[in-house]
Amino acid sequence: MDRFNSTKKVAVMGVSANILLLGLKLAVGFLSRSQAMIADGFNSAGDVFASAMTYIGNKIASQPEDENHPYGHGKAEYIFSMIISFSLLLVAGEVLKSSVRAIVSRKVFVFSWWLVGIAVFTIIIKFGLYLYTRKTGRKEDNLLVLANSEDHRNDIFVTGSTLLGIILGVNGIYWLDGVVGIGISVWMAFTGIRIFHSSYRVLMDTNMDKILEKDILNEISSINGIDHIDKITAKPIGFKYIIIVKVSVLGDMTVNESHGIAAEIKAKLKSLKNVGDVVVHINPA
Repeated sequence: MDRFNSTKKVAVMGVSANILLLGLKLAVGFLSRSQAMIADGFNSAGDVFASAMTYIGNKIASQPEDENHPYGHGKAEYIFSMIISFSLLLVAGEVLKSSVRAIVSRKVFVFSWWLVGIAVFTIIIKFGLYLYTRKTGRKEDNLLVLANSEDHRNDIFVTGSTLLGIILGVNGIYWLDGVVGIGISVWMAFTGIRIFHSSYRVLMDTNMDKILEKDILNEISSINGIDHIDKITAKPIGFKYIIIVKVSVLGDMTVNESHGIAAEIKAKLKSLKNVGDVVVHINPA
């Protein structure tokens, strides 16, 4: 199973599980007037949308190169990630308003064991999804899947907070349920901002990280005939990079010899992870 099929499976599982949890949480939340459970339900609505966007973005990103997209469609993952971040911020705002309104009006939820049951069920489902997506993301070195695993992990903490609010709310602390709802909205907003920042870095052609740069330097330094490295830059094309290398060789070297060095640099660097293509420019030392 290749990288894109693995991401597709993660997205489909996420959509299915979150639709189920969305229905259960909102039904029980509205019946019991629990702002924390309603907020958790809207969090699941955001998760459904996020998983759907992951599926669509992955489908577009998996398309091969064509005449209009010579380097493929990899950036679609990050465009759709940015859409997800905006949706999370919108939902976080609605949850925040609802929770503050509940505290001000002193709404008291009606305790039900269904609240506890749904919270525990959610934690179990999300823990399983977290383990699966984390394993898949690490195996495929897929940042989008790893982000999904973090989202599932966050949901465990969010629902755990919901459960705490439910239990303490039974003891007459009416405002705690609303406070938990506010906490969930803040967490959702933080996640949205983090996803936006990650997408922005790629879409704005931020340079490669230090680990990849070090690997590139090591590979180039092992090649004979290079006098020195002038410059190394990178342009992201989705989850991969186009590496642009400028090196200097001895001025009396023949064209064939210098082109041989360029070919060797390209071959070595293309064997590295996350390198899609390499452009080499040779200068005389």
